[in-house]
Amino acid sequence: MFTLLKNAVQMKEIRNRLLFTLMILIIFRIGSQVTVPGVNAGAIQTFATTGIFGLLNTFSGGALSNFSLFSMGVSPYITASIVVQLLQMDLLPTFVEWSKQGEVGRRKLNTATRYLTIVIGFFQAYAISFGFNVWSNYGLINNPGIKTFLMIALVLTAGSMFLTWLGDMITVKGIGNGVSVLIFAGIVARMPHDIYEFYVKQIQGRADTELYRAIGFTVALIVAIVLVVMLVVYIEQAQRRLPISYSKRATGSSETSWLPLKINSAGVIPVIFASSFMTLPSTILSLYANDHSESGWYQIATNIFDFTKPAGATLYTVLIVVFTFFYAFVQVNPEKVAENLQKSGGYILSVRPGKDTESFVSSTLLRLSTVGALYLGGISILPMVAAALWNLPRGLMLGGTNLLIVVGVALEISRQIEGRTIKRKYKGFIEE
Repeated sequence: MFTLLKNAVQMKEIRNRLLFTLMILIIFRIGSQVTVPGVNAGAIQTFATTGIFGLLNTFSGGALSNFSLFSMGVSPYITASIVVQLLQMDLLPTFVEWSKQGEVGRRKLNTATRYLTIVIGFFQAYAISFGFNVWSNYGLINNPGIKTFLMIALVLTAGSMFLTWLGDMITVKGIGNGVSVLIFAGIVARMPHDIYEFYVKQIQGRADTELYRAIGFTVALIVAIVLVVMLVVYIEQAQRRLPISYSKRATGSSETSWLPLKINSAGVIPVIFASSFMTLPSTILSLYANDHSESGWYQIATNIFDFTKPAGATLYTVLIVVFTFFYAFVQVNPEKVAENLQKSGGYILSVRPGKDTESFVSSTLLRLSTVGALYLGGISILPMVAAALWNLPRGLMLGGTNLLIVVGVALEISRQIEGRTIKRKYKGFIEE
C-alpha cells in the first residue's frame, strides 16, 4: 500500500488528482460547519440520539448536528438515483429507451436524476426543518413560519446540489467515485467523536475492577473489528473467474481469457441505497410529529423505519439484501455480457453462445450475489445486535455500515490509483 502511494505521489497526473480530491474534501468540511441562517443549532442536541438523526448525521459527516449548509449531504441524489434506476426496469418506456442509447441516453438520465434530486431535496429539507423544529420543542427555528421554512429548504437544497456537483468534480478530475468519497469523508470525520463517546461511556470514571473489565472488552472489540475488516477486504476482492475462449476467426488464433465475477458485484452501493431509503419515510413521518406523535399508527410506522428498533433493523437488513441482488444485475448485465461475447467471437467454455450464456451468467451471478447479500446484511446488522445486547453507545449501531463503506471506498480508490499507475507505465513504454 505504501509503495503504491509512493509511486502515485511521484506521478504528476495522479498527484494532481489526489490534491484536487483533498481540496474538495476541505471545502466539504468547511461547509459542514456553516450553520444555516435563522437556526439555533444548539437546540438540535435535544434529540441527537434518534435513529433518523444518527443516520443522516453520519452520512453528512456531522453536518446535521450543526444544521449546516450540507446537512442533507448527498442523500437526495442517492434517493433520486434509486428511483431513476428502478424506472429503467421496464417501468417507464422513455427511461428504458434512454438506457439503451449509450452515452447520449446516459446524459439524459443524469439530467433527469438532477431534476428529481432538486424535488426530493426540497421536500426533504422542508420536512427536516419542520419536523426537527417540533422535536426540539420549537427551539430549532428562531422565527418559525412558512417563509422561514421555505428559505431554509431552499438553502439546504442548494447545499445538497452543490455537494452533488462537488462529487461529480471528484469523479471527473479526482480519484474515486465522488458521491462515495464524500460519504467516506463524512464517516471518517465522525470517527474521533465516536471513539470519544465510546471512551466516555465504557471507560471514564469506572472503578478499578470495572475498569479492567472495560479495558478487556475494548481490546476484544478492537480484535473483532480487525477480523471484520480482514473479512470485508477478502470478500470485496474475491471473485469467480469464468474461462472465456475466442475462436480463431475472431483473433487469428485460439485464445483463452477470463470473465471475473465478484462475490459482491454490487460493492457498497446497496448499503448506501438502503440507508438513504430508510431516511425518506422517516422524513415524511416528521411532518406528522406535531399532531400524531401519540397515535398508534405513528408509533408503529416510526418503529418500522427506525433502524435502532428491531423492526427497523430487520427492514434495513432486508433492503440491503434486495438492493444487493438488484444492483449486482445492474452492474453485470447478463444479456449484454452474452451479446458482447457473441459479437467478439468469444464463448464461455462448455456453454453455448447466446441465450445459454445469458442463463449461465445469470445463475452464476445469482449464487454469488446470495453470498454477497448475506455478507453485507450480516456485517450491517451485527453491530446493532451487539449494541443492544451490551448497551454500547448508539453511535456504534452504524459501525457495520460505516465499516463497509469506508473499506469498500478505500479499496476502490486503491484500485483506481493502481490502474492509473499501470496505465501511466504503459504510456511511458509506448512513448519510448
